[in-house]
Amino acid sequence: MIRNRSISVLTWARLAGTLAAAYVGLRLSRLPASSLAGRAAVAAEAARVVRVIDGELSGSIPYRLRLLGVDAPEQGQPFGPQATDSVAQLLTLGRVVLVARAGLDLYGRTLGTVRLPTVTGTTAGRAVPLDSLLVVRGWAWAFDPNRTVAGRAQQQLAAQRAGRGLWKCGAASAVSPTLWRSFNSEIKRRYRVGCTW
Repeated sequence: MIRNRSISVLTWARLAGTLAAAYVGLRLSRLPASSLAGRAAVAAEAARVVRVIDGELSGSIPYRLRLLGVDAPEQGQPFGPQATDSVAQLLTLGRVVLVARAGLDLYGRTLGTVRLPTVTGTTAGRAVPLDSLLVVRGWAWAFDPNRTVAGRAQQQLAAQRAGRGLWKCGAASAVSPTLWRSFNSEIKRRYRVGCTW
C-alpha cells in the first residue's frame, strides 16, 4: 500500500489494441531503461491508474500494490485524507505509470515501486519515483525495513524542517501509522486538537 495510499492499476497488456494505449505506449518506449534505478529497471511494466484508494498504492486489476519505501497516514488519522488527495493528484485516473513488483506482503498484496514517466520539461524522458515525491512533499514517512534508499532520510528531514504536509505541526506531533493503529478510539479523538489542515 503506499502504505496508506492505494491505486488500482491495469497492466499494459490489457490495454493492447486501443488507439490511446498505442499512443501512450509510443511515448513510453522512448524512456531510457537507465532512467529506472536499481531493481526497478529490471522488472518495470507499464500500468494505467484506474483507482486511488488511499495514500497507499494498490492495483486491484489484476493486483493490489503496496508501495515500498514509505508509510503514509491512515485514512482516519490526522492528515490521512490530505495524503490521499496528494496521491490522487499525482496518479490521475488513466495515467500511465511504471510499476516494478517485488514480491508479496503478509496479506497477499503485491509489494513494489511506482515511477511517474515525464514527457515534458527538464525531466523529460525520466521516471520520477512516487515514494520520493510523497516524502519530499511531507505526505509520508521514509520507511523500508529491508533496505535503505539513498537520500530518503534527508528528504524527510527537509520536509520536516519546512513544515510540509503532515509535518505542519512539528515533527514531535506526527504519529506514525504503526503507532496510530495501536491507539484506542479515545486517544485518537483527543489527538492533535488545535492542529488542523
